[in-house]
Amino acid sequence: MSKIELIATATFGLEAVVKREIEKLGYKITKSENAKITYMTDERGIARSNLRLRCADRVLLKMGEFQAETSEDLFQQTRALPWEEWIPEDGKFTVQCTTVKSKLRSEPANQKTVKKAIVERMSECYMRDIFPETGAEYTVKVTLLKDRATLTIDTSGSGLHTRGYRKHPVTAPIKETLAAALVQLSFWRSGRLLVDPFCGSGTIPIEAAMIERNIAPGLSRSFASEKWDRIDSSIWKEERAAAYRDIDYDKDVRIIGYDLDGGAVEAAIANAEDAGVDDCIEFHKADFLTLDRLPEPYSVIITNPPYGERIGDRKMLDSINRHFAELISGDETLSCYVITEDKNLEKAVMPRKPDRRRKLYNGRFETCYYQYYGVRPPRKDKPADR
Repeated sequence: MSKIELIATATFGLEAVVKREIEKLGYKITKSENAKITYMTDERGIARSNLRLRCADRVLLKMGEFQAETSEDLFQQTRALPWEEWIPEDGKFTVQCTTVKSKLRSEPANQKTVKKAIVERMSECYMRDIFPETGAEYTVKVTLLKDRATLTIDTSGSGLHTRGYRKHPVTAPIKETLAAALVQLSFWRSGRLLVDPFCGSGTIPIEAAMIERNIAPGLSRSFASEKWDRIDSSIWKEERAAAYRDIDYDKDVRIIGYDLDGGAVEAAIANAEDAGVDDCIEFHKADFLTLDRLPEPYSVIITNPPYGERIGDRKMLDSINRHFAELISGDETLSCYVITEDKNLEKAVMPRKPDRRRKLYNGRFETCYYQYYGVRPPRKDKPADR
């Protein structure tokens, strides 16, 4: 297999999480930038990355990167790239373009330039002028940032947040990729109770269960590159088989999700069944404001409560914040992780400051991930500590 460069795109703020995931797969990082991580791998790495990366948005095959200040620059250097090594004679390819702070401002014009350059290159290689485009899909992405062009082919198809289990969504759901990141940025592990008091359709509890059981997030879906000629189908079969072998059903995973909306609870139950983790998660209809304490000590809360346009009621937001403060101050063993746009949460929990804050984006909302660490469960050979 040949060495290739892949780019894992990520939501702003999650680059470090995605970087750790890539390194855990055994691949060498060559560049880490805002919203994207570049790394070296091979054809098998395309399958493995798509199946196993939990927090990346997409996996892109990097074709080339160059300076492009004129349309002629863009055309000639695009044409010089080896598109025929990936796109077959019957390949169906489209071009998408994003331009930021570049002289080539017109995205439609840039798309046409790149499409024409690829067609000319392929015409020369395949000795034909017309292509049927009846085969697998190849989405070419052109990103122009400060006159620097990066050309890639999307290996994922639909975004990696599409796991396949969330057939029963609710209003304002959190993306699966962000939910997985919230869990990985916490200190929760199996053996401790995890509680999501605003579970919605169950995304955070389900992602947490999948992480602890080592269930690859892409096992229940397909990817654009599965149909590519360049990647033998046996590679995908082997990688899926390996992912199934790595699942661990023996861990002590205990998770509870609450929500005031009965319809959301029903959706969460159905989604957990589809994800194959319904045996370790309980979902109940309950009002967070009536939750006086958690069922057991050393529990962990990870949640995405209503905020901003999702609720629009200041009195209700203040009540939620005050109740978080009561729970945190009333139980030193409780660890609490809350992603919210509402900065009044930190004021409500004062004088205790969060142990850590992290700026993250939940869709178009700029949010803060507040982390309050409780006392850790005591080890048999050591007293309890933080």
